[in-house]
Formats: sequence, C-alpha cells, structure tokens
Amino acid sequence: MTFASVLATMRPQTSDPEALGELARLALQEGEEDAALRIVAPAAERLRNARLWQWTALLHRALDEHDRALEAFEAAGQRDPGDASIAHGHARVALEAGLDARALFARALRLGASADVILGHIAARYAMGDGEAAAADLAAILDRNPLWSQGHIQWAQLSSMIGRPGEATATVDRALAVHPDQAGLWQAAIHILVSAERHAEARARADRAIGATGDRSAFALARAAALSDSGENDEAERAFAQLGNPADIGHAIRLARHLIRLESWDRLAPLADRWMGGDDAHVFWPYASIVWRKVADPRWAWLEGDDRLVQVHDLSDALPSLERLRVVLRALHARSGRFLDQSVRGGTQTDGPLLSRLDPEIRALRRAIERAVDAYRASLPPIDPRHPMLRHRRDRRIRFAGSWSVRLVDAGSHSHHVHPQGWISSAFYVSVPPGLSGDEGTLVLGQPQAELGVKVEPVRRVVPKAATLVLFPSMMWHGTLPFRDGERMTVAFDVAPPH
Repeated sequence: MTFASVLATMRPQTSDPEALGELARLALQEGEEDAALRIVAPAAERLRNARLWQWTALLHRALDEHDRALEAFEAAGQRDPGDASIAHGHARVALEAGLDARALFARALRLGASADVILGHIAARYAMGDGEAAAADLAAILDRNPLWSQGHIQWAQLSSMIGRPGEATATVDRALAVHPDQAGLWQAAIHILVSAERHAEARARADRAIGATGDRSAFALARAAALSDSGENDEAERAFAQLGNPADIGHAIRLARHLIRLESWDRLAPLADRWMGGDDAHVFWPYASIVWRKVADPRWAWLEGDDRLVQVHDLSDALPSLERLRVVLRALHARSGRFLDQSVRGGTQTDGPLLSRLDPEIRALRRAIERAVDAYRASLPPIDPRHPMLRHRRDRRIRFAGSWSVRLVDAGSHSHHVHPQGWISSAFYVSVPPGLSGDEGTLVLGQPQAELGVKVEPVRRVVPKAATLVLFPSMMWHGTLPFRDGERMTVAFDVAPPH
C-alpha cells in the first residue's frame, strides 16, 4: 500500500482511527505529512482520540513544527495519561525544541523504561547542565545491564562531551571483564576507539576479540581497517587481501581508504567504477573524487567540478540582530563539549537539532536558511539521474537531517570530513575573528582529510564573513584552517535527501 492508494479509498469525514493511523504512518514514510495533516488533525479533534492526536504530533514533528507537535502531544496525553509511547514522544519533542524535558522524561520512565527513554532522559539532563550526574547514572545503569552495547556507545559520547574522553571505554571495559565472549561488546569497544581515532588500540581490540570469541570473520574487516588507519600498511595489505572483493559499501570504503594511502590508483579506479554505479554512489563519492582527480578522469568534473555546487548567500538583510543570535548560541555552548567522533578541534559543538529549537532568534535564522536553500536548489545544474547529488527531486519541503552550532576559539579548526547522512551541507557564519590574515579560518572544500596521506588541492576556498551562508554537497570534502585567536562561531546543518 502507498499513501496515495490509502487516501484514494478513504471516505470523507472517516471515523476509523486505525485507517487514519495507517494513513499517517505512510505519510511519514513517503514525505506526505502536509497532506495527511489536513485529514488526521481534524479527525483527532472530532473523535477526541488520543492515538490520532499522537499521529498529529508526529506529523508536525516530521515537518519540524515542534510548537504544534507539543500542543498535539499535550492533547494526546490529556486523553490517555497512562500511555508510555505518548509520554515518550512528548518528552522527545520537548527536548528537540530546546525546552527543559527532564520532568517529561522522568514521567515517561515511570510508564515504561525503554532504552530510548533512558538515553533521552540522559540527554535532557545533559542539555540542562547536569551532565556529570547523568554520566554517573548511565554508568551505573550499564553496570547493571552490561550487555547493552548501544548504551556503552552513548556513554562514550557523553564522557567526551563532559570533558573526559579518556574514559570513553570505561563501561564497556568493565562489561568485557565479566563477559569476554560477547562479540557485541567487542564491536562496541572497537567502534568507540575508531570514533576517537585511537586506531592502534582498535587494532589491538580486534585481535583480542578474535582470541576471546574465536570468531575471526566478525572482526577481520575492523582489524584490516585499523591496521591501515594506524599506518601499518604492509600488514593491512595482507589483511585486506584475505577479505577478497568487497560485497558491501562498508568494506568498499575501508578498502578505498587503504588504497588511497598506498596511492594504488590502478586498483582503486575499478572499485570506483563499481560503487559509483549504484545506490551507494553517494557515500563512495569522496573516494571516487580522489582517484578521478589523480588519474585525470573527466568524470571528476561531472561529479563536483561545476561551480554551481558551491554557493555563498548573504543573509544579512534577512535576519534580525546577529548579536542576539550570538547571545543565544553562546549560552548553549556554555553547556556543550566536543563529541567523540566529530571534526571539531579546539572548540565546542551543541547537542540536539539546533534548528528545531523554539528560540525566536533560531526560528528567524531557520526561515532565512530555508529561503537560501530553496534558491540554491533552484540554481543547481539540471537533474541528472546518474549523479549522486543531482539525481534528487527538488520540489519537496526542505528537511534537516541534523543541525548544530560550532564555536572555535584560539587556533580552533575543523579536520576535513564529509556528511554521509546529508544531501546539502552548510556553514553559516555568526561570529568571525577580527583581523584574519591570509587563509586563517578559511573554509576549504574538496581537499581530503590529512589521515589519508594524499595531496589534492582544494576545489574552492571561502573566506569567512559574518552573516554569510555557504552551501555545498554533503559528500564533498570540507574542513577549516586554524586562526590565531578570537571567536569563530557557525551554525551548520545537513539538508536531508528528499523522499
């Protein structure tokens, strides 16, 4: 069934909550929330049905209309105060909207303590400056539930955000001491170490995991990648050879990174041919870009050589005072840290979806951003079904896959990286240090991360300027150069690929 087929069979003024719920579910799946709301929201009011109010809230949330989503969750909760899923949804939307959601999560926990509710409560406490106590409580929960791999990964992130990255593996280490035969725990530990760029330790963990579990196949790829990432190229070459040809995109990317370090373009070129021809072309893009530039393949110009892919928009006339926005963002950064697996060096990054917040300054910025993204989409090269970015339709509402602010100070920078979850990425400059000279603070596009050890010149350099927004493909390499002193504060976001 599709949204259109269910809608076509639905009677006007239908009173069937199950049918209306199915319509809402399909709308969320297919990006038809606006159309569904015109039917589901009036039915929720007419039927006074808690579940339909919940669906109404979820539809508004998907459209980033968090104020309306909160109103709908309030109505749902009033009609069914004992429903755990309604209580959790209400708490989650409040957290995303930038409100104090601690009490709402505490209530949701009393109704049903799922993993998502526990982690949401931890996030709500961190957001309100209670990170140390939240971390201690999460560690205690993990000691009682040592096989909860996702919980260990979230502990690692939280430990980094509160300034204790060296303790990232503390809880999973304790769990492994008791359960050394659990492959999931070893995989969580390796994931944490790779996220923290502790590659030599990740390799050692993979070896220990194989010894403890007797399952080489579960850790062979992680071991090969860690060998390459830690500079042990000869041993990595043997490890990758034993794995054979990649059967999935994760293997293909790890092998590509290894071959780039070896500058083995003759082996990498056919790999790019294969993986740039299918559904995973989007995530293989950064590696195809490198090899195509190195072998002078004209497909590089087709992939990311068009000047229209990188645009700079001046939002100064579309925004209220930047100083008020700076005040709001600095308050958030005062309670923020550095994510374990993020590119920030010498600064802080906010947690949660920034552009979902209800602060008036954030809402005004969001409106200006949406207009700029609309203009960017309209001026892109024509739709090309073969191109991993240009193949997407451009008539859908803009949706954000993530949004945040970064504050860099005193020689801060971003290491070069890409955003696999996005379609269009960005940098909006809120504050720029005065008196920048040369390339200080410059946004560099198209130059691979230093860890790959290959020299490729940037495609574009953008000098930061307050109130300007830079838009570019999410899978184009990007990073920033350090500056001597001062504050460089940005808002960044990823626009999600349209349904």
